[in-house]
Amino acid sequence: MAIGITRVAKKLFIKTYGCQMNIYDSARMADVLAPLGYVSSGTPDDADMVILNTCHIREKASEKVYSELGRLRRLKEARPTSADPMVIAVAGCVAQAEGEEILRRAPYVDIVLGPQTYHRLPEMVALATRASDRRNGRGRGVLDTEFPVSNKFDHLPGESAPQGVSAFLSVQEGCDKFCTFCVVPYTRGAEFSRPVAQILEEAKRLVDQGTREITLLGQNVNAYHGLDEGGCEAGLAQLMWRLSEIEGLARIRYTTSHPRDMDEELIDAHGELDKLMPYLHLPVQSGSDRVLAAMNRRHTAAVYHDTIAALRRARPDIALSSDFIVGFPGESDADFEATLALVRDVRFAQAYSFKYSVRPGTPAGTMEDQIPDPVKNERLAALQEILQQQQNAFNASTVGQTVPVLFERAGRHADQLVGRSPYNQAVHVTAPGKLLGALAMVRIDSCLAHSLGGVLTDSVGSAFGRPAVEVAEGAGV
Repeated sequence: MAIGITRVAKKLFIKTYGCQMNIYDSARMADVLAPLGYVSSGTPDDADMVILNTCHIREKASEKVYSELGRLRRLKEARPTSADPMVIAVAGCVAQAEGEEILRRAPYVDIVLGPQTYHRLPEMVALATRASDRRNGRGRGVLDTEFPVSNKFDHLPGESAPQGVSAFLSVQEGCDKFCTFCVVPYTRGAEFSRPVAQILEEAKRLVDQGTREITLLGQNVNAYHGLDEGGCEAGLAQLMWRLSEIEGLARIRYTTSHPRDMDEELIDAHGELDKLMPYLHLPVQSGSDRVLAAMNRRHTAAVYHDTIAALRRARPDIALSSDFIVGFPGESDADFEATLALVRDVRFAQAYSFKYSVRPGTPAGTMEDQIPDPVKNERLAALQEILQQQQNAFNASTVGQTVPVLFERAGRHADQLVGRSPYNQAVHVTAPGKLLGALAMVRIDSCLAHSLGGVLTDSVGSAFGRPAVEVAEGAGV
């Protein structure tokens, strides 16, 4: 008689900080650990393993991680002695930058791993749990922050948990730009592009699981240059044309891009590829050429303007988003005014803006003429006021339009669904649950603080991204 063996599920909690790339990485870490019996938990309180997937971009990122580790230590120490000890892991960019320091300051951490080694998590877990003296807080945690020669994507499991109606797909990692304010080249390594066939396989798997929209991810995603099946390099535009052939995939987006890598073929794709959404996040950081040079951005304000003009010729209704840093070392009042002038000229649908803060190990951190915090605060407030006005104007300009909305989740109210417009706006609609995961034409009838409201219509429109009514010229895009 056959005897079945029941594996007791272990609870896994992953807290994700920062960018979409980290969200993707967290999902793949869960995939890697699933064969070990780990299932996702919504809380760390009773988790058998907790992973902090960290980001080094935001200010005081490291201290926030250590603060969270202090809370996890108390949970670990309160765990019953009869139970297996909680495994605590720190992943991501803070782990890559400060691996040894984490183990020194928080010796109760069991695993520290960088962004390029999470495919080796099962081996790390085995090593961490094998050390019996870790139960008593002695010994040393596992540290793996190498940049392995082997491609981590080749070692990830073929099957993955469903990601939902909209999903992220990493196609490019690392950065060769070396902006003077940024740690990414040191924590993510050199630029690497996945092969086309590997990306297509993962995309088809996502679509088979119910995904209708895919956002392609990369530190410099438009620098993508993966090899196709014939061994030739393919750019991002070519990759997206291949992805558009997948039956059931309705929408394609990509982020984050660098102005230097917006080539003519990619710009043309915005006008020719229906499945490519008319929304682009293209960080400029500053409107001053002097500051851009100090940042090592390798583009000028004029180049950025020319790129935007070309994009709008290709796709007149495109909505634009950007990143800005104010108070970069040496930024004068005239430099800041140049940034405000660029913002007024370009007109953004959305933007992210931050005060410059020192990142240890970056060239900008040792530059002279660091800007006083009160000056940075004043400049940030002035910039954000204009950006908010532009976002409000853009959202208001969509009221009265009929646009295709992809419904992603249930709303907070009965019979309410929430979806995304082609311009990446959240749209709340009274609609039957059967439309979850579907595209439907919606007339926008209200503009709220952070979203839109609309009603279903019987209008005939494109299933992909071109609205029934074009956005009014000068409305903030």
